Amino acid sequence: MPNLWIIYTTGLVAGGLTCMAVQGGLLVTALSSEEETHPRGSRAWGVAAFLLAKLISHAALGFFLGWAGSLVGLSPRVQAIGIGLASFFMIGTALSFLEVHPLFRYFVIQPPRLLTRFIRGRAKAGGVFAPFVIGLLSIFIPCGTTQAMMALAAGTGSPWWGMATLFVFVLGTAPLFFLLGVSIDVIKATLKDKFGVVAATLVTVLALVNLNAALTLYGSKVTLHSLGRAMYCTITFCPGERGGGEPTTEPVISFWLNGYRIDNPVIPKGEEITLTLTNTAGEGCVQAFTIPQLGLQEVVPVGQTTTLKFTAPETSGELPFSCSMGMYGGSFIVQ
Repeated sequence: MPNLWIIYTTGLVAGGLTCMAVQGGLLVTALSSEEETHPRGSRAWGVAAFLLAKLISHAALGFFLGWAGSLVGLSPRVQAIGIGLASFFMIGTALSFLEVHPLFRYFVIQPPRLLTRFIRGRAKAGGVFAPFVIGLLSIFIPCGTTQAMMALAAGTGSPWWGMATLFVFVLGTAPLFFLLGVSIDVIKATLKDKFGVVAATLVTVLALVNLNAALTLYGSKVTLHSLGRAMYCTITFCPGERGGGEPTTEPVISFWLNGYRIDNPVIPKGEEITLTLTNTAGEGCVQAFTIPQLGLQEVVPVGQTTTLKFTAPETSGELPFSCSMGMYGGSFIVQ
């Protein structure tokens, strides 16, 4: 499950700014053409029509991208690879904002020139529906931040989460685009350069969050979270989190809003394990319990309990588990 709050913040702070050069210019052109024939109140209504159409088209695009991503979601590890690739694309996009190296300009995909000329022609044509049409066609001229969100939507592997990703992102861009429609010249002159670093920072943070989720979903014992905790425990002190209890073949895991709780993580190697999964209050992706290394996944709705049987690995060590998006997880200790 992608972090919708970070996505909204990215749209609010970075989305409108990075799309200003192309989409903002087209919007103002359409508004100017409309004001020639309907000067009173045209700008505010035009911006509203543009934003409404943009929400509709991007929500539909997110649904399609999430659906396309689900077609290759044959296993949790394949889904993890998709999220990981999306994260690297997002980091490349952020580096292109900062102009670190000319190589990163290739992360900003340009639409065909013929399509760009057609959209610009529609903007200059004026008419009541010109801003609405530009909003619908804006999916064909995405800016760098939008492309990063598109990659993230595909990486969710879910039509509904893909739709939510782009919808929330575009919703975040709405306040700035409204101001953009009212005072394009002032905003372009004062905000674009100042917030370029902020845009890159937000996209990078979101990329790292999803990269950590990809590592967790893949079943990796090394994640950004584990590395950060190891560094923290090196310079401070962390009491032992794992009990050294006797191995059990019947562990119990309860689902909560903030993740999973296991009564005894120690299981015997090579033996059949009967795992009880009780969803007390776990919603969203927490409901989809996954053991990536074994290719197992069990969906447990809120208020229900089920059992999952599997054979523990023959070697000692950790056996990670997580939700279907890698956002929450834990590990068995195989002894």
